[in-house]
Amino acid sequence: MEALFLAENRPSSLIRRFASPEGIANLCVYAASPQASATTGAALRVEGGIVESIA
Repeated sequence: MEALFLAENRPSSLIRRFASPEGIANLCVYAASPQASATTGAALRVEGGIVESIA
C-alpha cells in the first residue's frame, strides 16, 4: 500500500518511502544541537524530497 500510495500521490519523492519517526527525531536533535549554530532562518523539512513547486 505504501508503494502504491507513493507512486500515485507522491511520484516526486526522492526516498520513495514514508519518513520514519527516527528521521524526524534526528532533525529535531540536530536543530537543537550546537552543530546547527550556523543554520539560521532555514525551513527544515523532513518530507523525503517531495517538491511540488519551486515558487
